Amino acid sequence: MNPEISPWRYSGAMRLRSFCGDLPLGTVRRILAGLPEARGFDVVVRPLRYREKPHLAAQTDFGERTITLQVPEPFYPFGEVVAFGAKRRAGRSIRFIWLTEGVTFRTAREVLRFLYLHEWMHWYLHVHHGRGGSAETTCDRFALLNYKRRVVTMADAEAALRRVPAEPSRPTGAVAARRRIAR
Repeated sequence: MNPEISPWRYSGAMRLRSFCGDLPLGTVRRILAGLPEARGFDVVVRPLRYREKPHLAAQTDFGERTITLQVPEPFYPFGEVVAFGAKRRAGRSIRFIWLTEGVTFRTAREVLRFLYLHEWMHWYLHVHHGRGGSAETTCDRFALLNYKRRVVTMADAEAALRRVPAEPSRPTGAVAARRRIAR
């Protein structure tokens, strides 16, 4: 934990505000129930008026202590490609392949939870590790793994910091079947 950025510095309660006609404050409170609080920050929900197609938009301002979540208005289901990690390519140079997943957001609830968890992870990294401005793939991985879950905890945030390897540790499928037959 970074001693200059103590969690006690952000000890106030989280305050919610909504400027979306379709998402009054009570609805936002119910949508975000079960998710960890960004203590000491205001969470502001605003409409996102887009020109061509809906997209994800949110921002954490550490100076003003606000998390702004923008929900597309009017809301239509839309897809987004989320990069949750990178894998090093073989060879002498340092090159990476982005690991991505396509996500379809069918409701404003899914968008709001995904955006809040992504921005909450920035808050968490800032307060507990002193590096909240970066780590986009970590924040995306955390949001991607948890936005559909009913309850999300600090342990889930720690798990997102330790990326689980893509390959299973034990053989599965045809490889495992061949090994059982060979014995």
